[in-house]
Amino acid sequence: MEFWYSDKHTKEVQLSMKIKHQIVSHESDFQQIDILETYEYGKVLVLDGELMITEKDEFIYHEMISHVSMAVHPHVENVLVIGGGDGGTVRELAKYKTIHHIDLVEVDEDLVNLCKKHFPTTALMMEDERVYIYHEEGLRFVRSRQEEYDLIIVDCADPFGPAEGLFTREFYGNCYKALRKDGILINQHESPFYSEHSQTVQKAHKHITAVFPLSTVYQCHIPSYPSGHWLFGFASKHYDPIRDLNAEKWNALEIPTHYYNTDLHKGSFYLPNYVKELLGTNE
Repeated sequence: MEFWYSDKHTKEVQLSMKIKHQIVSHESDFQQIDILETYEYGKVLVLDGELMITEKDEFIYHEMISHVSMAVHPHVENVLVIGGGDGGTVRELAKYKTIHHIDLVEVDEDLVNLCKKHFPTTALMMEDERVYIYHEEGLRFVRSRQEEYDLIIVDCADPFGPAEGLFTREFYGNCYKALRKDGILINQHESPFYSEHSQTVQKAHKHITAVFPLSTVYQCHIPSYPSGHWLFGFASKHYDPIRDLNAEKWNALEIPTHYYNTDLHKGSFYLPNYVKELLGTNE
């Protein structure tokens, strides 16, 4: 008998993966956590029925959410990661010796512990001495911070359940206050392709633009995510992601990546017309 897991991209579209077996089925205080072993994508993490990461393509998401800002901001030392319980974003940030302190705020402690156990190549830097883990709500945590971080990365799930408050204007305003005078905010921005997701893209971009003097969007291709076309938001108090890119400096660091490079960096900000229209930037 064959067993399949289907991730619903919309009510009419789904991506199905043939599974070998289920590794974990656990209900935490916040969500249903499932870890499956698949034939094509390796281990996959599923929260409340929705696919979060796969072993095969998680590197694309985590590299693009992490390295774009690091190649622009010349002196990132203190970082806040909200969400990111799988550890992939922390792994990428930990590659930089210049980063002194990383606060990881993930409300679900069970999720962190399960990812440490079952996704060791993703969560391997969670024990780094520069990483401090807080199990509380990101919205509440960031409210108490003032001009503390050079970089904030919002690596959260879809805007439902525990992550719903992380897509509001109030939250982005608190992030602005928590950033230093030249700080950068990066957030996962959903897919622009299906209408069920594109409305979230529009709303998040509108809220961020109302708060930050510079707000734009960049893209990448993640095969397991809805439509494969995924967006991230780049907002800053000071830096332009293309004008202030220091490709020579970043390349000299010799940071190991499988997807990101500084040529791709520039190209990722050149958006298709349908995305420009969605964001209202199709001048």
